[in-house]
Amino acid sequence: MPARGEVMAERLDFLSNSLIVAAHPDDELLWFASILKDVDRVLLVYEDYWPDPNMGPARDRAIRNFPRANVSSLKLPEAATYGLANWRAPKLSPQGIEFSASANLRDIKQMVKRMTGCRLAPKVGVQKRYDENAAALYRELKPQLHADMNVFTHNPWGEYGHEDHVQVFRVLDKLRREIGFKLWMSNYCTERALPLAMTYFDTSPHTFIELRVDKDFAEQVADVYRHAGCWTWAESWNWFDTERFIEAPYEQAFSSQQGNLVPLNMFNIEPVAA
Repeated sequence: MPARGEVMAERLDFLSNSLIVAAHPDDELLWFASILKDVDRVLLVYEDYWPDPNMGPARDRAIRNFPRANVSSLKLPEAATYGLANWRAPKLSPQGIEFSASANLRDIKQMVKRMTGCRLAPKVGVQKRYDENAAALYRELKPQLHADMNVFTHNPWGEYGHEDHVQVFRVLDKLRREIGFKLWMSNYCTERALPLAMTYFDTSPHTFIELRVDKDFAEQVADVYRHAGCWTWAESWNWFDTERFIEAPYEQAFSSQQGNLVPLNMFNIEPVAA
């Protein structure tokens, strides 16, 4: 058995029966670039985005032109939740993460959009849509998952702190407990998401797998998104040399002893769009 913190460079069995489940198109690239070419399947969750009606069709074009096979989307509509949680004092919920009072302002924006003819603007509030998405994601994913699978998804703090990323992790964590597959997360984090990440520091030994990012393939995929008009990240983004993967924790730790976490790919850039 590898010692605590030992880097396992071999791909071994961790990419057999493998699936990436990523929230938004381009998340599969940003957080899983080292394995994107090699997993068996890639499944994206959200597509239409009511604040920008052009985003859904653009994402669909990108997926159809993806430079590898077996990439598909559940096509759930985004609730437009980015920025609604209190990331200084985050609290989880069964559907993902709790929202702050700023959700009320998002509801007003949504209502105005609907009144001005945006057909994608939901008739329910952002909290209701977020909860509905969690239930829909559970229903859609459950028949596709099996005990012998390796599933890769967002870490529990949502990389840079995205409410949808946390939701995808929480749903998959629930399904892992029911089905028994291995659930893997990568090691990206920002200062904004760190308060939530720190609740997963614990005293358990951590054996992680470190893989080199295929930067040429990453740029090839990014260009597909740019050409389709739905690249949501900063053009100044520099790919990390490696990514580390670890089996996702089952619980928050809140340890009073010295805790630790897989070495993080810390970055401070904010996305261009939610």
